[in-house]
Amino acid sequence: MNKTYLKLSLDLDFVLIAITASLKDYVFCHQINTRLNLNFEKVDDHEVYFNVDEPPLAFSKYYFYLEQGDNEYFILNNRNSEGFLIPEMSKVDYFMIIHAYIDKEDLNYILIGLNKLPDIQVAAQIDPLKLKSKENLIM
Repeated sequence: MNKTYLKLSLDLDFVLIAITASLKDYVFCHQINTRLNLNFEKVDDHEVYFNVDEPPLAFSKYYFYLEQGDNEYFILNNRNSEGFLIPEMSKVDYFMIIHAYIDKEDLNYILIGLNKLPDIQVAAQIDPLKLKSKENLIM
């Protein structure tokens, strides 16, 4: 009997920024909107199924679309009352995901701007391929 294997590959073609900031998500996004001239808005929560027989865990999600460059920006909360979106990054409070191409100059502007905010301890780009729970970031 022949066995057929299905090989799945995740589309991880995005920039991922891990952010540590002990702020409520709406305050955090308001500061980013004000200081970096972005326009994040609350959208439906990002739901992740950790177990098939349990309901999904919901993590707050904010969205911003930049027509110039056709970029989509998301901010995902890494914590909720029941656990973490990316458990191996438990010290991280938020993830910023940037879909579509972003040049180094624009990425540096965002990273420098985030790190200048007084309530943000650190914001750093990380490689999503190195995360064990990377599939939780797929939208």
